Amino acid sequence: MTLTELNNLPKTALIEALQKCCGSTAWVEHMVAQFPIADAKALMDQAQTQWNSLREADWREAFTHHPKIGGDVEALRAKFASTSTWAEGEQASVKQASQATLEALSAGNEDYERKFGYIFIVCATGKTADEMLALLQARMPNNPADEILIAAGEQDKITRIRLEKLLAA
Repeated sequence: MTLTELNNLPKTALIEALQKCCGSTAWVEHMVAQFPIADAKALMDQAQTQWNSLREADWREAFTHHPKIGGDVEALRAKFASTSTWAEGEQASVKQASQATLEALSAGNEDYERKFGYIFIVCATGKTADEMLALLQARMPNNPADEILIAAGEQDKITRIRLEKLLAA
């Protein structure tokens, strides 16, 4: 879809399109208020500005719209049908991972979620399963105040990639 087409969507369709990029209700509402948007750079700038203006609860809401890295594909497909193709593409290297890596990712995800209260968020595009596992393990010692900022930064990257995919679709 072109930016012109995005700008001309009815409000409900615009909301649906933006929800595919980020699951935060507040972010979507803030973004809708920015339309029409002049160009792709302005879209990306607004996406980041609006994301950074949100509260932690809004970030955590966005995190709930992501499948766990290396999770059960069929269960994820049902829960995240509208973004499943994008999420599967973002996590494509997980499908090629060794059993040991997948088990370590699964256990690490559980430990991470227990410690921080949300799933491990990482911009998986271009990363192997082993790289994601190393990032998860490196972030586990973080304190919650630092980790939420890192996770929010990763969500910002994911949102930008998904906005690019939306405009390329």
